[in-house]
Amino acid sequence: MSLIIPLCSSSSGNSVFVGSRNAGVLIDMGCSFRKLRQLLDACGINLEAVKTVLITHEHIDHVRGLLQLTKHTSIPVYASPGTLKFLIDNNQICPDGNLYSISELHNAPVDYTIKTFRTPHDVQESIGFTLERDEYKIAYCTDLGTVTPEVHENMTGADFVFLESNYQPEMLQRNPNYPPYIKKRIASDSGHLSNQDSAEFLTRLVDKGTSRFILGHLSRENNRPELAYENAVSRLTAHGAVKGRDYTLEIALAENEGRVVAV
Repeated sequence: MSLIIPLCSSSSGNSVFVGSRNAGVLIDMGCSFRKLRQLLDACGINLEAVKTVLITHEHIDHVRGLLQLTKHTSIPVYASPGTLKFLIDNNQICPDGNLYSISELHNAPVDYTIKTFRTPHDVQESIGFTLERDEYKIAYCTDLGTVTPEVHENMTGADFVFLESNYQPEMLQRNPNYPPYIKKRIASDSGHLSNQDSAEFLTRLVDKGTSRFILGHLSRENNRPELAYENAVSRLTAHGAVKGRDYTLEIALAENEGRVVAV
C-alpha cells in the first residue's frame, strides 16, 4: 500500500509525499523547510521518512524550501540536468548537497521504479513522474500547457493519477491583476492546464483503466476547488463514467489539514 499526501498544492506552493509512513518520496519542495515539517507532522509523517526528493522544474512554487532542505539534510535530490544547473546557478539549492540527475534514478533509495517524461512548460527541462511498485502505477503531472503525446503515453494505464487543473478560463480573462502577457502565458501550450482540458484528459485516462484521481496545482487567483471538481465530474458523466463506480476524484488543498489518501 502507498500513501499519497498532497502537503501543499496551489499556485503558491507544491509538494506531495508518496510512500509509507516510514519511507517515501517527496515530489517538489514548494513550501518552506519549516512548513514542510509542520505539514508532514500534521499527517503523521516524520521528516526522516523522506528518502528522496524529486523536482519537476525550477519555478519557485516548486523549489521554495529546497535550499534549506539541502543545507540541513542529506536527502538525495533528483532533477533533470537543465533544472539542476539552473538551481545551482541561481543559488536555489546547496551545490554540496546530494544532487543527482534523473538518469541516476535507478539508484534512488526507494522501493519504487521511477520514470520521467517531458512536460511542456516554459522552463529549462520540466518533467513529470511515474512511480511503480507491485504492479501498481502512480502518475504525477502538473505545469503543462497541453497534453502532448509523450504525456499521454506515460500516464495512460496508471492506476492513480495526480493531475493539474490550474485555472478557469473565464476567471483568468476577467482577472484585473493579471496583465495580458501573463494571461497569454498561462493559457499557452507551455503554460498551465485549464479545468476543461484537465477534465477532457480524465476521460481518456478512465477509458484506459485509471480509477483514482487527485486534481491539484489550482490557481488561488483564477480557480476555485468546486469549479475544478464540477468541470471534471460533469465531463466524466457526459462521457458515461459513473463517480464511485468507475472513478474517485479529490481536489488537493492549498495546505493539507491531515488528509492522507491510501492506494
